[in-house]
Amino acid sequence: MHIMEGYLPASHAIAWGAVSAPFVLYGAHRITKLVREKPEVKLLLGASGAFVFVLSALKIPSVTGSCSHPTGTGLSSVLFGPTVTAVLGTIVLLFQALLLAHGGITTLGANVFSMAIVGPFVAYFLYRSITKAGFGLSIAVFFAACLGDIATYVTTALQLSIAFPDPVGGVGGAAVKFLGIFAFTQIPLAISEGLLTVVVVNLLQKYSRKELSLLNILSPKAA
Repeated sequence: MHIMEGYLPASHAIAWGAVSAPFVLYGAHRITKLVREKPEVKLLLGASGAFVFVLSALKIPSVTGSCSHPTGTGLSSVLFGPTVTAVLGTIVLLFQALLLAHGGITTLGANVFSMAIVGPFVAYFLYRSITKAGFGLSIAVFFAACLGDIATYVTTALQLSIAFPDPVGGVGGAAVKFLGIFAFTQIPLAISEGLLTVVVVNLLQKYSRKELSLLNILSPKAA
């Protein structure tokens, strides 16, 4: 999904950076408040960031100028919400651009918008909706992580389509092509990410029940 350095026109790169900045700034405020009120969850917050870093670094080639990989943002979206995840994802994307040549500085805003904002918001909305409907935690976590991953790639495909419309079909025609290519690699990765996230949350239920209770993932009685 990471759009590589220098691939987007300058106007697009600046626009995506401007759109993403408010989410990241508000997320930084949320993290400051969270750490001050619930210092017990700092370790879990760091582990969630590491989960995003490791999974999103496992890339395979895909659409020219981009790649396929899990995102890892579903876990922190479930635990901490989408705005906190926007900050974690931005930090990960910045380190990967500087240290791994994965993504880029000029495309940071576009990559943040797809992986650290749209994907986490979709994941959080699905998690809350599915749990509110009465389904179990594992089902909610699976669909949140899996479809949050898919939403990230749909966004990236649209970003690329807007920047490079098809000569005949325009933005819509380009979107169909980009989504079709992404689908071969990303759907299996998204399902795998959903299953892995469920495994991690099940382990957290066993070893971090107090922290999950503080984050309202488990009821105090269950903890």
